[in-house]
Amino acid sequence: MGVTVEVRQVYKYPFEQVVASFLRKYPNPMDKNVISVKTVEEKSDASTGIIYRKRIAICQNVVPEILRKSLSTLAIVGKKVSLLKVPNIQLEEESWLNPQERSMAIQSHCLTWTQYASMKEESVFRESVENPNWTDFIQRGKISITGAGFLNCILETFASTFLRQGAQKGIRIMEMLLKEQCGAPFVE
Repeated sequence: MGVTVEVRQVYKYPFEQVVASFLRKYPNPMDKNVISVKTVEEKSDASTGIIYRKRIAICQNVVPEILRKSLSTLAIVGKKVSLLKVPNIQLEEESWLNPQERSMAIQSHCLTWTQYASMKEESVFRESVENPNWTDFIQRGKISITGAGFLNCILETFASTFLRQGAQKGIRIMEMLLKEQCGAPFVE
């Protein structure tokens, strides 16, 4: 089945400042779940000007201990799910920055637990239609859990709440970074 979360935000800062802050956002003391982010590939297309980046994020495993213990006692596809007891998870993020069009598309997915869960996010930063000095942000995330029987729904509910809270926290962090690095937002 799966759960989907969508958030939208208008940052009252120019696109270039928002993208620069996004790329420096983590790690950050405001979000202890993100341990590190490393750029593993970066290249620029000379003909289009599009900059491609691939980054790997290491995050703390946020599955509550009670769920980890419950699931470790289940046999999923004939195996114990000790996989859920890992301390950290890996996420892969790919982005395509188009400076001419003032847009950046981002796709992220979880590299851990791929045989039991699918977590995908798609985000876009682009110049706002309301004001060229503002930036629109849209993020859609989907999580599907399989193989945990009746606990699929419980895990998906937890994941949905965590995704929604994480997206809101990410927006707060971005607003704080933008204010620190760029000053007051453009209000016109």
